Amino acid sequence: MGLTPKKSRVCVAARALVIVLFAAAYAAAGSAPASDPDRFLWKSVPSAQCKLDDKIPLAWNVYQTDNKKQANFVLILLGRRYLAMDMHAKHVYNVLPTDLTAKGSEWESGDLFVESRILPTENWTLRDVGPAELIKLTLKDYNRTLQIEIPHPADLRGFY
Repeated sequence: MGLTPKKSRVCVAARALVIVLFAAAYAAAGSAPASDPDRFLWKSVPSAQCKLDDKIPLAWNVYQTDNKKQANFVLILLGRRYLAMDMHAKHVYNVLPTDLTAKGSEWESGDLFVESRILPTENWTLRDVGPAELIKLTLKDYNRTLQIEIPHPADLRGFY
């Protein structure tokens, strides 16, 4: 007792539909946190440089996201203090350590750019210095000059 060709096609189509639905559900479940626009995954920028009053701090790091739409956002560690910087708006925000979640050597956070956490700054300069972007500003709460140099992402379009 076998299936008729019509029933066989319906059975194959039903199985294919189930496989597609499971694949779509799996993909949606796996990509939900990454596609959330209010979440940031901060990765260390190994060739960045940081100076505070023309001296390199004892403990520092510079982080950015891989998202090109968020390229103007920078997370900075200065000693035990975290600062979030929006280069387009020219604002620096105080970040509490509880706002950050460790993900290996990376950090994950929600939206750190809250208006109530803006720190007073002045004397902003943003310059393209060849292979990097140079950002200088004065943090008015400490009255210190902060200088960050972030390398431009590599242009790999010539390798295609």
